[in-house]
Amino acid sequence: MQKKHAILLMLLLLTTSGFAQENVNYLEESEADFTKRMQWFTDAKYGMFIHFGLYSQLGGIYKGNDEGRYAEWIQGNQNISSEEYATLINTWNPKDFDADNIVKLAKKAGMKYLVITTKHHEGFCLWDSEYTDFDIAESPMKGRDLVKELADACKKGGLHFGTYYSIIDWHHPSQTVEYNEEEKRKNWGLTTMKDGRKEEYVTYMKNQIKELVENYDSEIIWFDADWTHWWTEEDGNDLYQYIRTLKPSVIINNRVSKRDKFKKDFGTPEQFHPDSTLKHYWEACYTMNDSWGFKIKDTAWKSPEVVYEKLKDINRKGGNFLLNIGPDGDGNVPKESAKILKQVGKMLAKEE
Repeated sequence: MQKKHAILLMLLLLTTSGFAQENVNYLEESEADFTKRMQWFTDAKYGMFIHFGLYSQLGGIYKGNDEGRYAEWIQGNQNISSEEYATLINTWNPKDFDADNIVKLAKKAGMKYLVITTKHHEGFCLWDSEYTDFDIAESPMKGRDLVKELADACKKGGLHFGTYYSIIDWHHPSQTVEYNEEEKRKNWGLTTMKDGRKEEYVTYMKNQIKELVENYDSEIIWFDADWTHWWTEEDGNDLYQYIRTLKPSVIINNRVSKRDKFKKDFGTPEQFHPDSTLKHYWEACYTMNDSWGFKIKDTAWKSPEVVYEKLKDINRKGGNFLLNIGPDGDGNVPKESAKILKQVGKMLAKEE
């Protein structure tokens, strides 16, 4: 009888605990708790962004065409159908990708954290996801998990690890690319959600983000593409709450909702930074040349001095600096990127 009562009491406690967890409103976090959660991010000041995906093997050129500024947008820049683009998975083989060397490079540069594009707009996943076949496990890289390799290398090297995730998805069957009637062309920046399929896709997103949090202990979830029409503030608030229930300490960027209105946990100015301090946490992300993804013809490299001055100016104004590298199709960091990062690291070391 006592055992029965003990079991019933345990079930009651678990159930009550579950309801208590569900009722936490993470959007109304106390200032003290928020400050504590953001402390490592505030202290870090400088991080590495990595844009890496199927597009990396193209280097900004497809069938001789190099149209488009950003190499990671090549599918949209050149209007490549989803079916045709998906065949790139068969030739994606970045065998030289070395997570340990990338982390060592980040540390030499003086960086304290790292964020990698685990799923960009193209929809390809860098990890073996249970919820899609459009991932690393279906490529010639089957048997390797680049997200795990990088997460483990960060943990070993003392860097904080974050994962980028695009809200829009050019490959997922729930969406189609919007067509601009006036310009008579597709607007790849926007997707249209098919009738009755939004819930399906949001569930897909949540399942994949859960994988990133639980399997790789992601400390930052860095969203993008919040601009698409079908994604609302309510959707963003719901996703934010969901992720915090998975891991209350996780940090989420403001693009989880609508970036012009939502500022938690940090704002994300891109390719520019404010002229003065802001009332919220923020992180400015910049490319080292012009493109985020690897682009063969892009030689517009910023000098180490320019990078250093941007870092100093951003930090003085209370922001973090997230500086991008785009590994090539073999997984190698471009030599010029490495050279610039090491030089900036030497400049920072002289301050100590």
